[in-house]
Amino acid sequence: MKKFIIAAFLSVVSYGQDLNYNIESFINQDLNINKKAPNTHYIGNAWLKRLIVADEDFEYNLTQATFQTDSTLDWHKHSTGQVLIIVDGEGYYQEKGKEVIVLKKGDVIKCDKNVEHWHSSTPNKDVSYIAIYGNSETIWTEKLSKGNYDRIKPIN
Repeated sequence: MKKFIIAAFLSVVSYGQDLNYNIESFINQDLNINKKAPNTHYIGNAWLKRLIVADEDFEYNLTQATFQTDSTLDWHKHSTGQVLIIVDGEGYYQEKGKEVIVLKKGDVIKCDKNVEHWHSSTPNKDVSYIAIYGNSETIWTEKLSKGNYDRIKPIN
């Protein structure tokens, strides 16, 4: 009887939590339910899922981005800075005037505000990351051509 009461209590508590919190998962997302990004500032295929949208209480956006193999963003910057958390795959990252580096699952990189940079998948692997950035528009600065992307020789 004790076991039954404890099990019943735990199921009510668990059910109650679902009523009080809005919990979503970014893990194992079907790309078909995420929003495919329009090919405006990148080459290839990318999907975006807004996890948290900045508002008056929380001043940062959290977006999951997945870039298919051989896809890249153009050069850009953010007036509030950006953090990228690589959750799967392998990607490239470069800041203006520096060498291209390879980012892998588990890597975290911080890009300071107003620093021009770009990031992408690699030619052989998709990449999925969580981007954390402030509530301001991305400033697109120049195109990253497919030819320049194809000539990349990362340092690591």
